[in-house]
Parts: sequence; structure tokens; C-alpha cells
Amino acid sequence: MAPTIKLRELNNPVLQRAGFALMRELRPHLTDETAFSEQITRQYTHGYRLLGAHMGERIVGLIGYRQTENTLYGRFVYVDDLVVDAGERQHGLGAILITAVRDEATRLGCQHLVLDTGLHMALAQRFYFRQGLLARGMHFVQPLTQHQPDAR
Repeated sequence: MAPTIKLRELNNPVLQRAGFALMRELRPHLTDETAFSEQITRQYTHGYRLLGAHMGERIVGLIGYRQTENTLYGRFVYVDDLVVDAGERQHGLGAILITAVRDEATRLGCQHLVLDTGLHMALAQRFYFRQGLLARGMHFVQPLTQHQPDAR
């Protein structure tokens, strides 16, 4: 018998801290549980939501997302974070989380579901293709603390 998965929003600091160890699998640069919870609380004020997949009391998957709007996609939902516990992968949890957020985006009247993934993450890319997400561009980043263009 397959374990029962329940989806619950991690909408308070206690629940958010409970997801910290799993989020670190995706974001190893996060090192402080309290700072993480404070950051998620700040992000919540800007529309971010964090949904947890629970197996009993254990959080085995997380998806962080937000509704936003731009001139390219109109209103859309952007997935910031998606991680499934390494020991629970290959059981469809990622698909359950993506489906839940896709359904929420549809309910909100959004036209697109958008996310980024690293060019080096071939397995994640294959998963996203299987979920119906298509590569439409490249994501460019410039760390501003390391390079300041000449203002002249």
C-alpha cells in the first residue's frame, strides 16, 4: 500500500522551520534555520507560498511559488523552489507538487507556469519535460556584490 501524502501550506514559522532541512537539499547555502524562517516570512509578504508534501508528520517534498505578472507571460505562477527528499524520489511526489501548483495557477486565472533550473541538472530537466514544461529561454544572472560597472 502506497503511503498517504497530504499537502499543507507551511504558512507559519514553526512549519517553515520544519521544512528547513529538506530545503537545504536544494539550497545548501542556507545555513541558519531562524534566518530561513525570517526570509520565508518576508517572501510571504510578496506573495510567495510554500507547500509541503507530508508523509505522516514528515515533510518529504516542498514547492515554493508565487503569482506574478510581466509583459512576457502576463499573469503567471513562478516556481522558486521544488525539492523532494532524496530517499523518496521516483515515487511521483514532484509530479504531485507540480500538479498542485499548476491547478492553483489555473484557479488564479494565470496563463503560464514558469520555473528555472540549472543547465547542469539533466535529471530535473527531463522531469520538467515530462510534466509538460518546455525550455523557452536561458536565465542570466550577474552577482552585483562582485562586479560594479563603471558609472562613467
